[in-house]
Amino acid sequence: MSISRAKFLLKTLNNLKPNSFHSISSRRYSSESHIPSHLEKVGFIGVGNMGFHMANNLIKAGYQLTIHDKDLNAMKHFSDNGIPTKETPFEVAETSDVIVTMLPTSSNVLEVYTGQYGLLHGGNPLRPWLLIDASTIDPQTSRRVSATISECILKEKRGHRDRPVMLDAPVSGGVLGAEAGNLTFMVGGLEEAYMAAESLFLSMGKHTIYCGRSGNGSAAKICNNLAMAVSMLGVSEAFSLGQSLGITASTLTKIFNSSSARCWSSDSYNPVPGVMEGVPSSRNYEGQGLKTCSRIG
Repeated sequence: MSISRAKFLLKTLNNLKPNSFHSISSRRYSSESHIPSHLEKVGFIGVGNMGFHMANNLIKAGYQLTIHDKDLNAMKHFSDNGIPTKETPFEVAETSDVIVTMLPTSSNVLEVYTGQYGLLHGGNPLRPWLLIDASTIDPQTSRRVSATISECILKEKRGHRDRPVMLDAPVSGGVLGAEAGNLTFMVGGLEEAYMAAESLFLSMGKHTIYCGRSGNGSAAKICNNLAMAVSMLGVSEAFSLGQSLGITASTLTKIFNSSSARCWSSDSYNPVPGVMEGVPSSRNYEGQGLKTCSRIG
């Protein structure tokens, strides 16, 4: 690891103060649950591998969604099922109380929020009081966008607030977790907004963890990804060694998952082909591949 990378990680960890953490877990929300009026109309932008399932879970929970994705085919599932879709993020903002974005890169986030016909287009007063970015991006971009949003004015005052709020809320759990509604949200931003959005998070996931100030959710996700990457490498190397010594992958899987080697990389997202269905290793590692690796360092 380079010295500059180590310094960045240490700086990130210093911002994640232990006393700034608390979590909400395990209470699931269904269509029978009461949805607060300030969360009722949700604009969802980015319905790819993760966002598709997250949006579907919000619909199942009873939220009124409006969808945008630059891929028209990605929106077709929703429009075919009577869910409103819009051509631009700005149009989504015009009809929503809350915005959720789930995008691949920092540049995509900047484009959706601050680009032409983006959510903040024209510097006009905003209808949505809360904007949640669930993308995995760098903390600096999260803080930059949050600062820009905090300078905007709401069309209609919400309680004592006359300015919109942004939460950075990246997730862990992968596509399988998104589909099952078992995601973990790591959330940075105003704590009051985090608490107000509790039902929204728990309609898409199983755990939410408040990480402190703006950008800390994104920072926490980087730390989580670092630990997960080390775990993935360890599992891969252990399987390679075991198979070279004549132990089958299925036998090693049983051993790992019933012993001290058990971890998410062994029992939920195993990187070794032929061990588990529905994960990248079962489909020739199809996905974002090297582009994603270069983005996260």
